[in-house]
Amino acid sequence: MRRRSRGDGNMPLLEHVLALRKVLVIAAYAIAIGTVLGWFFSDQTFAYLAHPVTRLKNITFITTTPMEPMLVKLKVSLLVGVTLALPVILWQVWAFILPALKQNERKYLYLVVPSSLLLFICGAALCFFVVLPVGIKFLLYAGGGAVQSTPFVTKTSYLGFLITFLGTFGLVFQLPIVLLILIRIGLLSPRTLAKKRRWALLIIIILAAIISPTPDLFTQFLMAAPMYLLFEISIWLGYIVARKRAKALAASEN
Repeated sequence: MRRRSRGDGNMPLLEHVLALRKVLVIAAYAIAIGTVLGWFFSDQTFAYLAHPVTRLKNITFITTTPMEPMLVKLKVSLLVGVTLALPVILWQVWAFILPALKQNERKYLYLVVPSSLLLFICGAALCFFVVLPVGIKFLLYAGGGAVQSTPFVTKTSYLGFLITFLGTFGLVFQLPIVLLILIRIGLLSPRTLAKKRRWALLIIIILAAIISPTPDLFTQFLMAAPMYLLFEISIWLGYIVARKRAKALAASEN
C-alpha cells in the first residue's frame, strides 16, 4: 500500500473512506488466502492445539452433529488464515494511520504497537504451555471420584474454549501498556500505584473472577498471579516513564 503524504490530514472525507476501503479489501484478501493455505494444515494445527487434552488418559474427542468436523476444520483454517495474514493487516493499518500522526506521536506508536503485540503473544504462550494443561486436567478430573464417569469433549466446545482462553490471557497482558500510557499522560503516578497495592490486588482478584473463562478458583488464581506480577513491573517501569515526563515538561518550560 502506497503511503499517503503528510498533507493527508486535509484530504476530503471521501478519499479517507476510499483509503480505508482499500485497507479492508487488502486485509480481507490476505485472510482469504491465508485461510485457503490453512485448510491444508488444519488437521495438523488442530492436533497440535488439542495436545493439552489428547495427552491426558481416558479423554476422547467426540462430534455431536454431522457438520461438526467440517465446521471445526473451517474454524481452524480461518484461525490459521488470520494468523498468517496478521503481518499484512498490521502493515495496512500502520500505513493508513501513520501519515496522520505527528513525529512525537509516531515515536510512541513505534514503542506501543510492538510491545503490545509481544505482550499478547507472551500471554497466549503462558496460557497454552503452562496454564491450559494444568487447568484442563483440573477441570476434567475435578469431582470425578464422586461418580464414575468418562469425560468426553467435543471439538467445537474445546476450540471455542481455547480461543477464549488464549484471547483473555493475551488481553490481560496488556495491563502494563495501559498503566504506562496513563502514567505518561499524567492521569496516574507510580507512587499512587505503589500506595494502592492492596486495592490493586483486590481489584485484580475480582477482575480475574469476572473475565476467567471458567468459574473454578484454580484457573482464576492462575490468571490473577500474572496480572499482579505485571502490575508490579508496571510500577517500576512507571518510575522511568514519570522521570522522562518530568524532564520533558521541564525542558518545555525552559
